[in-house]
Amino acid sequence: MRIAITGGYVVPVDGEPIDGGTVLVDDGVIVAVGAEADVDVPDDAEIVDASGTWVLPGFVEAHGHLGVYEEGDGWAGVDVNEMTDPNGARLRALDGINPDDEGFRDALAGGVTTVVVKPGSGNPIGGQTVAVKSWGQTVDDMLVRQPVSVKSALGENPKRVYGEKDKLPSTRLGVAAVIRDALTKAQDYKAAREHASRENKPFDRDNTLEVLVRVLDGEVPWCQHCHRADDIATAIRLSEEFGYRLVVNHGTEGHLIADLLAEKGIPVIIGPLIVGRSKVEVRNRSLRNPGILARAGVEIAITTDHPVVPIDFLVHQATFAVKEGLDSDTALRSITVNPARIMGLDDRVGSLKPGLDADIVLWSGDPLDVMSRAVRVFVNGRPVYHFDEAANIGVTKSPFYQEER
Repeated sequence: MRIAITGGYVVPVDGEPIDGGTVLVDDGVIVAVGAEADVDVPDDAEIVDASGTWVLPGFVEAHGHLGVYEEGDGWAGVDVNEMTDPNGARLRALDGINPDDEGFRDALAGGVTTVVVKPGSGNPIGGQTVAVKSWGQTVDDMLVRQPVSVKSALGENPKRVYGEKDKLPSTRLGVAAVIRDALTKAQDYKAAREHASRENKPFDRDNTLEVLVRVLDGEVPWCQHCHRADDIATAIRLSEEFGYRLVVNHGTEGHLIADLLAEKGIPVIIGPLIVGRSKVEVRNRSLRNPGILARAGVEIAITTDHPVVPIDFLVHQATFAVKEGLDSDTALRSITVNPARIMGLDDRVGSLKPGLDADIVLWSGDPLDVMSRAVRVFVNGRPVYHFDEAANIGVTKSPFYQEER
């Protein structure tokens, strides 16, 4: 199916805006982006008139819990933390996602078309994260990449969870020790596996250690939940000890060591930003912090940590950060191309350019203006959401089979 979105103010993000531009889509993939005169629109293409709108790539949420921490379902919908084993590397967020979670519909209303779903922070090693689209009948239909990273947590959450059970780890020392022990076992496991392969001997596989070997080999980054500056320093120390790719998640006090993060080239997925100071670790939460990090040279992505902040407020967090000093171009990149690149998804999503998935959102105006809204949303070139002005309500196309009556 070919679609030509024409006449809008096209903002590719990784490129200059085009007034009256055209985005051409073929079979769910962007094949051309440019001025109207420069894009040859086939006769059989469906024309989508985007006049009066801003045309942007779908936003990318780099750290959320959609589908594994369902809204409005209570205990039955909470599958975010398997808090029975401090090392849950073998666990996969993919296996706990309910595509019918209301949060996915909210995501589309907020222009968010890709979400990296992560296990929670109850365990020192929480499990594998997964990137999915915000629309689909099954999680397999929605899948972008699995695994995207391994989630790990430092600080008070695992300390509290296992301390209440009177088990290791009950201190920051213990949390770091659990992570270090697990990675040391993975090093030994890798050596034993390689020896067995050379000697052509049988070898018993361990799903937990197989995942951690991928981290050690640099195939999968390590998403480290950490708020306080001392915990961020511990995250850096562990990553340098074992040589894996570190991505700081939350980074509430990252601004206090922004120069160090910039020097080491460590990205920060910062947020949630519009929440109360509900615990000691977030007492330095401020909307100024993204700007401080960015000005220091740290690559940032902004997160809602949905459902902590509703996912459709992702763009509003960026707007508020601009109000407090973040450059507007960086703000837009922090919810598009930056999270895509940080999570290794920029070959699929995050900007409007040929070869990428046709995840496209038409906005009533500048999305950083709080009065603007997403009016049409396409996922893989398929129209999945529109705003009905007459009824003043957003309408999401159901991905689920419904027999016509």
